[in-house]
Amino acid sequence: MKLARLEGPQTAHKFHPDTKLELARQIDEIAARGRDPLPRKVRFTTFTLHYNQSAWVTIDALTKHWERARVNAEITGDSAVSVTTENVTALTLAMDSGACPLDVARAPVVTIDGQKVTAAVPASDRSWTAIFRKQGAQWASVKTAAEPGLPKVHGLQGPIDDAFLDSFVFVSPTGAPLAPAAAKWVASEEKRAIAEWRRQFRGDAQVRDDKDMTEADIANSNLVLWGDPSSNRVLARIADRLPVKWTADGVVLGAHRYPAATHAPILIFPNPLNPKKYVVLNSGFTFREADYLSNARQTPKLPDYAIVDLTVAPDGRFPGKIVEAGFFNEEWALQDR
Repeated sequence: MKLARLEGPQTAHKFHPDTKLELARQIDEIAARGRDPLPRKVRFTTFTLHYNQSAWVTIDALTKHWERARVNAEITGDSAVSVTTENVTALTLAMDSGACPLDVARAPVVTIDGQKVTAAVPASDRSWTAIFRKQGAQWASVKTAAEPGLPKVHGLQGPIDDAFLDSFVFVSPTGAPLAPAAAKWVASEEKRAIAEWRRQFRGDAQVRDDKDMTEADIANSNLVLWGDPSSNRVLARIADRLPVKWTADGVVLGAHRYPAATHAPILIFPNPLNPKKYVVLNSGFTFREADYLSNARQTPKLPDYAIVDLTVAPDGRFPGKIVEAGFFNEEWALQDR
């Protein structure tokens, strides 16, 4: 199939009529064929569990977020599947009813990174689900993808902006703050976050005073807690279960301490009152005015946590001077820094 060369002062593409017909025929053929519901080969790359599924492959856990994770999977026989992984510690292979091409009379052997693991027999309705977890250097077939503790999982992996992809409530403080400067900054940032949500996403953020929060709010929404453990009664309930400690003496992050009079933390963390949802401290979405010119720039600008120096005024990029920021590890704990 030949394409005519670029012609004219605007270098516009010129297609021969026969070429147009051939392109239309190929497009019609692709549309008629449709997407393969069960490709025999899957090549999947991701950097986050937020995007963790491709066809019949789901990545359930990573060795480390924001490093390249890969799964190459192939159905190699009527009872054989081959998988290679990189930066992956748990995965699920799932084929819908009527779609599984594996033999329903035999337990398939799944070869993962060169190790052979016997999986569950496909169901009589020709569906199949097999879950695998890496235990040390060895892969094992397991019954559930869930693991004990507080692991990062799909939908609870951060960063801060992830909380705004689901129902959320801004929770306003009504108590006495730890520090006047921090309280002034909190009030300004909350006001800005409410206004910018309306401006950028054409909707009104749900806003409640801390004293008006209900169990339904906690059960159904991510909570954006404005204020500090003294001024916000919801934050006071969970402050001792967060990885950042915030008292009148200072903001403590691991071995680092910052004066509470001039610093405030921003973070995302599974809500201790409902670990299936997030809590966020003192932040709306993290891109600001400098990124409004193009939606290609409207991406997260802060990781899982940050410490803000309030002596530097907020601007079009950041809510103040970011003196420390980073990602929690795969168990939502501070990493070595």
